Amino acid sequence: MTDRTLTVHPVPSMGAEDVVVAPDGTVFTGTEDGVIWALEPATGSTRRIADTGGRPLGLELLPDGDLVVCDARRGVLRVAPASGTVEVLVDRVEGRAMQFCNNAAVASDGTIWFSDSSLHYGVDRWKDDFVQHTRTGRLLRRDPDGAVEVVLEGLAFANGVALAADESYVAVAECRGRTVVRLWLSGPRAGERDHLVADLPGYPDNISRGSDGLIWVAVASPVDGLVERLGSAPMVLRKAVTRIPAALQPKPAQTIRVQAYDDEGRLVHDLDLPRPDHGPGYHMVTGVREHEGRVWMGSLHEPSVAVLDRP
Repeated sequence: MTDRTLTVHPVPSMGAEDVVVAPDGTVFTGTEDGVIWALEPATGSTRRIADTGGRPLGLELLPDGDLVVCDARRGVLRVAPASGTVEVLVDRVEGRAMQFCNNAAVASDGTIWFSDSSLHYGVDRWKDDFVQHTRTGRLLRRDPDGAVEVVLEGLAFANGVALAADESYVAVAECRGRTVVRLWLSGPRAGERDHLVADLPGYPDNISRGSDGLIWVAVASPVDGLVERLGSAPMVLRKAVTRIPAALQPKPAQTIRVQAYDDEGRLVHDLDLPRPDHGPGYHMVTGVREHEGRVWMGSLHEPSVAVLDRP
């Protein structure tokens, strides 16, 4: 269906959280039942290519055409679209199982940068970490030889990951902190940490580098005043909030918003789409991917992916 400039492509299952676009235009997404789907944009047809046995979130392409899948329950996976085979690349770090593998970026040499959102809570209890503001998120690196290293700790719900076009820095979104943290990898500032973007207008989810060289940020929900106030409240109160019935807990607003920033942190695009007046419509963008002038979006709460033309 089309609403103004937004075209929505249904997929057979709920929760198409992220999107990645192959060179031939095929769009891949993963849903809450563990299935990885391939969408053909020209026809809208989908085909099932694999089942991770977990909950796939972030998706990336490896240099050989296979997919890196960040599975919240199983870790970093390699999925072969041609055969459907699933291989676990990372499921434990420093002898401990990852709680919440979330998103990744792949360097030209096959190095995988990926996030683990929390040391305490998994995907089914993401609100607990978000409200309690545990700051236990991490950014990690898996080298081509399989070695894994934690490179950043203490992140406020580590989420999306992206590399600069020249791979001079890696960026990771702090969903709870409303920032995009940058770690310089080369040049005179190598090893330094700063912000690509601070004080975002909402809570960032997945991020990605587009074919236009920009860093695209999915803004899943605007700033919530109650959540912000809880961030400085005593931990006993924050934990109490997560124990009340779900219907009474803070909820993400139903919005459609993505932004794009250049390497200097300057805002280039701010696509803040009005929701349709008829019916529930598409909402809560958690994944974004610019590819050859089109902006693809995924949503944790939709059985579909959406696309619009880039301004």
